[in-house]
This record gives sequence, structure tokens and C-alpha cells, in this order.
Amino acid sequence: MSTAAEELYSLLVPLSEDRLIVPRACVAEVVRFSKSEQQEGAHDWMLGTINWNGRPLPVVSFEGAIGKDVPVTTGRTRVVVFYAGTGKLKTGYFGVLTQGFPQLVRVNRDVLKLEAKDGWPESAPVLCRVRMINEFPMIPDLEKLEEMLARESVQA
Repeated sequence: MSTAAEELYSLLVPLSEDRLIVPRACVAEVVRFSKSEQQEGAHDWMLGTINWNGRPLPVVSFEGAIGKDVPVTTGRTRVVVFYAGTGKLKTGYFGVLTQGFPQLVRVNRDVLKLEAKDGWPESAPVLCRVRMINEFPMIPDLEKLEEMLARESVQA
């Protein structure tokens, strides 16, 4: 039986056709998506920057970053604001487009099992896909995503 110390509060982040699972501690805030300022010549997955708490926040489409189509934004579209942990982004934060509000879940080794380590391009910011009861979310490689952003030089 798992103890509370072996559980991790996580967020299931809804994408257009998939979900991500990330530790809650990686997320600063979830905000409404607003029209972004697209940088000329940037990749399609780089959606530009939005104003977040008076500072520019680079926003990406995770689907686009793994080689899928960038989803159309709707009234349910939100931005999950992640802490930038590598120090490569001057902003200290970056956003990932989501199709609704993330769901808070508690996970432990009894409910989380490795499902797949492939199925996306090698350059994609994905560590693996896991099985969590009846869900199959991806665990994103947030450091790789941050490096991709830094290379796009969308920094303030």
C-alpha cells in the first residue's frame, strides 16, 4: 500500500486528441488564451507570446511540437504556464496551449505504468506514454521543450 509520501499530485492536461501528465509543482498557473504575437519566421508550433502578469510569455502548441497539426483555438482554450527549469529562457516561464482545464490527480506507482517509449518523432519533447487506469497520457520532456523554445529565440 502506498503512503502519502509516495504519491505525486499531478495534472492531466487535455490536448486536442491526447493528454499530458505533469507534476503539479511544474505549473505556475492556468490562464485564458489570448491572441498571441507571432514571431515572423517561427515554426508553426511556436504560437508567439502573450502578456502574462505584465511580462511576455512564449506559448507553444505541444501537438505542433510533436509533428501533429496545431489545434484551432476555441473558447475553452487555455494556457498552462510552466516554470522554466533549465534557465535557458529569460522569461523564467513558458506556456503550453491546452483544450480546457487540467484535471488534478494523485498518482503513485500502483496506478502509473509505462506504456510506450516511442510512437513520435525522435526530436519530439516526449519522455514516454504511461497507462493510468483507463488513461494513456504522455509525459512531456519539459527540458527539451524549453530548449526548443530557447532556439526559437522568442525571449524577452
